[in-house]
Amino acid sequence: MQQLGALVMTIVEASGLFAPLLFISFHLLRPLLFLPVAFICISGGVMFGTVTGSIYSVVGVTLSSLLFYKMSEWMPKTLKKLVSLKHKFFGKHSSFSRGQIAILRLVPFIHFHLISLCIIEMSTNFRDYMKTSFLTNIPLAVLYTSVGQWVSSLSPIIMAAVLVSFLPLFYILRKKEIVIKWADFFAAEGAK
Repeated sequence: MQQLGALVMTIVEASGLFAPLLFISFHLLRPLLFLPVAFICISGGVMFGTVTGSIYSVVGVTLSSLLFYKMSEWMPKTLKKLVSLKHKFFGKHSSFSRGQIAILRLVPFIHFHLISLCIIEMSTNFRDYMKTSFLTNIPLAVLYTSVGQWVSSLSPIIMAAVLVSFLPLFYILRKKEIVIKWADFFAAEGAK
C-alpha cells in the first residue's frame, strides 16, 4: 500500500496544473484501489497545504458520496443487502444525528460508504442527502488534511485514546428519541 501511495503522490505532483483534478479523481477511484479516505486527505495536506488540500478533499469526498448515491439507485438489490448488513452492524432501529455522522466519518476503521448508507436512510431526498454529506465531509477533510502528518505518525495507544475521547461526544450528540414500529413491538409482546 505504501508503494501505491508513493506512486499516486508522484503522479499528482508531476501533473502541474492538472494536479487538483487528478487528486479529486483519486477520491473517486479510492474505493477501487482500496485506499482509506484518511490516506487521500493526508496526501492532499502534504501536496497542497491545509486550506487548498481541505477544499480539494471536500470536493473529492462529496463527489464520491454523490457517486455512491447514484450507484445505490442503479443497484437496488445491492442496496437492500447493504442495508441488512448495516442493521446487523448498528442495529435495526438505530438512527444517527448529523453530529454523530460527522464523528463517525472521523473514525478510520468505519467504512466511508457504510456511513453514506446511514445518510441515505436518514435523508428525505437527494438534496437532503447531498447537504448532509457535504456538511459531514468537512470535518473529515479538514482534520485529516491539516493534521495529516501528525495523525499518520501516532502510536496505536494514542490513537486508541483519541477514539475513546470521541465516545462522550458520540453519546452527547445522539438523537434523544427511539422509534419502535408497531409490528416489532407487538411481535416482542407475543413472544412472552
